[in-house]
Order: sequence, then structure tokens, then C-alpha cells
Amino acid sequence: MPDLADKKGLWKRYLFGALLVIVAAAAATSVTAFNEVDRLSRAFGGQLNLGSDLAQAPPGKPQTILLIGSDKRAAGARDAKLGSGARSDTMILMRLDPGKNAIALLSLPRDLKVHIPGHGIDKLNAAYAEGGSRLTLKTIKEFTGLSVNHVINVDFRGFRDAVDAIHCVYTDVDRRYFNDNANPGDQYATINIRPGYQKLCGLDALDYVRYRHTDSDIVRAARQQDFLRQAKSQVGAKRLFGNQDKLVHIVAKYTRSDIKGRKQVLTLIKLALGSAGSPVREIHFPAHIGASYVTADQEAVHKVTRQFLGVQSSKGPRGTAKPRSSSLHRSSGGSSHLIDVSGLGRTQALSVAGGVRGMRIYYPRRAIKGSSFSINSPRTYRICGPHGRCWGSYRMVIARDLIGEYYGIQGTRWMDPPILKSPDEVRRIGHRKFQIYYDGDRVRLIAWREKDAVYWVSNTLLQSIGKRQMLQIARATRPL
Repeated sequence: MPDLADKKGLWKRYLFGALLVIVAAAAATSVTAFNEVDRLSRAFGGQLNLGSDLAQAPPGKPQTILLIGSDKRAAGARDAKLGSGARSDTMILMRLDPGKNAIALLSLPRDLKVHIPGHGIDKLNAAYAEGGSRLTLKTIKEFTGLSVNHVINVDFRGFRDAVDAIHCVYTDVDRRYFNDNANPGDQYATINIRPGYQKLCGLDALDYVRYRHTDSDIVRAARQQDFLRQAKSQVGAKRLFGNQDKLVHIVAKYTRSDIKGRKQVLTLIKLALGSAGSPVREIHFPAHIGASYVTADQEAVHKVTRQFLGVQSSKGPRGTAKPRSSSLHRSSGGSSHLIDVSGLGRTQALSVAGGVRGMRIYYPRRAIKGSSFSINSPRTYRICGPHGRCWGSYRMVIARDLIGEYYGIQGTRWMDPPILKSPDEVRRIGHRKFQIYYDGDRVRLIAWREKDAVYWVSNTLLQSIGKRQMLQIARATRPL
């Protein structure tokens, strides 16, 4: 049975994204800025005493912040020895450097094989059980060689409440996430989220980002980063400024940190202002997934820490997934060849036609080798927008022969969903104009518009399908 840390996850990463915008909003309003500094100083509280384990950064210089998502809040001001099964479900390093053009995130797998000072070899998340935030900090510093300026520890309920406070997040859900614990010997957190672009609120959002029942830490980290990116793109300073009372309350209630006093908060405000307009770039952790541990050789770790400090997006996919079956060769899953799925795609479209009216039904005719339509595909449903109006929509889900790897076709009569704001590139091919959206050098999705509907092809969470193949899949789609 999994430990309680499975019940919370990487939400802390989103919550800190919210914290950054809170302080940016406070600083941007000169009349109230100093009052907000005092409120934020009290909210952060400075409960964690990490002493000389933290590096001191001069004002205005870049800072690295360790975000820890834990399953228990310490009873007192310190969490040096939590015990009784307390675990850190997520550990993320965030780099704020206004001199660069991105905010860097480096997710560290919870099952990473590390040396825990004073305890020996174990999984990274065991450091929190043995010695709380301080031992986690020591372990990460020793493993990566990076200096850390601040630590923020977030309880999972803070993520749930923060998502509700900013009125939820529209999310491109890649496939169905379901578990009802029908098998007594296989107990995980329950979840029931169907595929397709939709609004996720507190508890559903938490279930979505923490899920790891049928995929891996690498895929889960990619899902969490994708959620953070979509949240950041939808939630501006104006909306957060209107919810400061709620969000500052959440900070005070669900976080512990070393941050204290007006000086440290003002320094973070300045960094937040300098970085607020920058995109979030995740740095791919060079992981090898084994039977018990996630491992990485020292040379690869040195390379990724240099990328992190340089705030450069990583090249290629976010990670490498395992084959679904040991009988499948890894080269098959990574093949760039496309196969003809015209017949199966048309069958999917015929299933959709009766459930969505007033729009053409596009379906895929090409797919990555080793792909198949999911048993939960297609789905017809209605997306409801921020003001209550709902639109007919459908999703076709395609599974690769790699664990946790799904891509698909989305269609909706909602003509201006948040996900399609600000394309990175527009390319006309034939009679269609394609909008291309990137994450670093990877293509996240490719969209096109018709008179009464919009459509897009979504990459996998690991963004393992190359630009050329994404364009080929999008170009090959045809209406029923």
C-alpha cells in the first residue's frame, strides 16, 4: 500500500507560482505595497530554522528556492524530526533570475537514489521522514552541488485551496484517470477524471497532479509541470490581486519557510517583478527508472545543474518512458515512423458524430508507430467557460506503447479557449493555417480553426513526439 505522500503532490509547485504573483501584484500597487509586505512577512512566518545550510544572496541577485510538498504539517515551528511516516511527495528547485529569459524548474524524483547524510543510501523522499526540511535540503545540496537560498514547505491542502481561490484551471487532460479501489489488494487514492480540455478545481486538480497509479515519477512530474504552465498562462496578477486576502491566508495556513522579515520579502518581490513576464522552463532530469530506484550518473547531474543555473530549456522530450510490455523493444516506442489509422480514425469520428452537433468532426489518419486508440476514446462532452456558457466538444485519445504516454485530437465549439492564446508560430500549409505552440524546442500542440469550431493535436506529457511528426499528424487529419 502506498504511503500517505501519494495523497499530495506537486501542487506545491503551483502554489509557489501563485505566491510569486501575489508578491508581484502587491509590489505593483505602490499605495498598498508596504502594507502587503508586512502581511506577507507575517504569512511566511520564518518557522524553518535552517541556519548555515542556506546560502545568502545579495539583494537583486538570482536566487534558488527549494519547494517541498509534504503530507504533514509539523506540530511546532520546527520539523527537524517528523517521523511516523511523514514524507515529501515532491521536491522542486526553482531559479529566479531576472537577467535570464525564463524561470527554471528542476523536479527531483521522489524515488531518486541518493546518499542521505548520517543515514546512508535511500530514496530521496526518505530524507524528509528522517529529518524534515533540513535533512532534505542537505541531501539535495550534496547530490546536486547547488546552493539554495530559501526553502518553502507546502501542505497538499494549500494547493487545493489555492486552485479554488483563483477559480480553477482549464487543463488539457491527456487521457482518463480512474481508480475506485475495487481491488482490495491494490489501494490507491480514488480518482475519476475523463479526458479532454476542461476546468479542474481544487480536489480534482489535486487528484490529477498527484496521480501515479499507472505511470511513473517521470510522467507525473511532466503532468505537474504542464498543469503549472497552464495555470500560469491563465492567472494574471489582476485576478490574484483581487484574491490576495484568500491567498495570503493560504500561505499562512499551509506553508512553512525560512523567509522572514521585510527585507527578505522585499527581495523576493523585486525578483518576482523581474521574472513575472518570463516563461516557466522545466529542466529535464536525466533519470533512469529501475525496479526500485530512479538513478542518474554524476556527469549527467553536473550537466543538468549547469542548464538549471543558466535557465536554459532542455533539449528533446521531458523524459524517457518504459515500454508497456517487456516484449516491446524500446526502439519501437521511440520510432519516428507514422502508420495509417484512417479506418480506425473514421470509426472514432462516426462515434462522435451523434454526440456533438454543429461542427465538423476531424479525425486522425496517421499515428506514431506502436500507437492504438484508448478504450476510453472517443469522448463527447461539453466544456463550460468562465461565464457559464457551455460548448459541444470531443476528444480522441491515442496511447503509445510506452507507460504514461498518450496524445490526441481535441475539437470544441468554444472558439477562444485559454489554451490557444498567443501561438508561438503560425504556418499555412495547404488550405489550413496551423497555430503551433512550443515548450522550449518541443511542440506542445498544433491547432487550426474552422468557421464554427477549433481543433488541436496535443503531444504526450513527455512531449516525446517531434515537431515533424506532430505536423504530419495534424496535416493528415480529415473531417468526417
